[in-house]
Amino acid sequence: MPHLLIVDDDEDIRSLLTEFFERHAYSVSVACGGVEMFAALERRAADLVILDLMLQGEDGIALCKRLRSSARTPVIMLTAMTDQTDRIVGLEVGADDYVTKPFDPRELLARVRAVLRRSADQPQQAASSRPRLCFGKWRLDVARRELVADDDTLIFLTSGEFDLLLTFVEQPQRVLTRDQLLDARGLPYAAYDAPSDRTIDVQVSRLRRKLEDDPKNPAIIRTIRNGGYMFTLKVVAR
Repeated sequence: MPHLLIVDDDEDIRSLLTEFFERHAYSVSVACGGVEMFAALERRAADLVILDLMLQGEDGIALCKRLRSSARTPVIMLTAMTDQTDRIVGLEVGADDYVTKPFDPRELLARVRAVLRRSADQPQQAASSRPRLCFGKWRLDVARRELVADDDTLIFLTSGEFDLLLTFVEQPQRVLTRDQLLDARGLPYAAYDAPSDRTIDVQVSRLRRKLEDDPKNPAIIRTIRNGGYMFTLKVVAR
């Protein structure tokens, strides 16, 4: 039974979501702010955190950033903001997805299922056929879902970043559109608010900061004008 932690200072929303997710066979814990959130995580690890952006005191952006400094737990942000900039900031600090209030709980359920599916470890049998994908000075360990540099430094990746990078390295030297990359992350493009959504652009920007010698002049993940993105390195499975 997947365990969800719902962090929202609105008691009605906490109660509504707790009842809804428990009906769909999830275990649920709740918190109204940052102190309760980290105390709850100390008591029991969560498979996914549903985190409200506009909390009293320390807001969801700050809490997500703190969580990301020490854990890979997937995060879905809830936001009443309609400004795309605020959503992009959430993705920048490591959120895996966002849902805008007011929302249909069934949409949130679909997002939760998609994020959990993406973050789940690959079955050992499937991973054993491609345990490491090597490119440049990097190796991507599919079984462990880890990116490691040639000096054995472990590079932290969120679940969304890992899945996006895996999509690139499985299809090197091929132009991939944003639609294709969104589909690979587990959600169809239509699930996002508008065709101008910059979800993939934000994820690519974060990957570039971790992979590229000069992120402002990327050589590994190139932007293809009017096309999308292309991963340029040769990939070898070992």
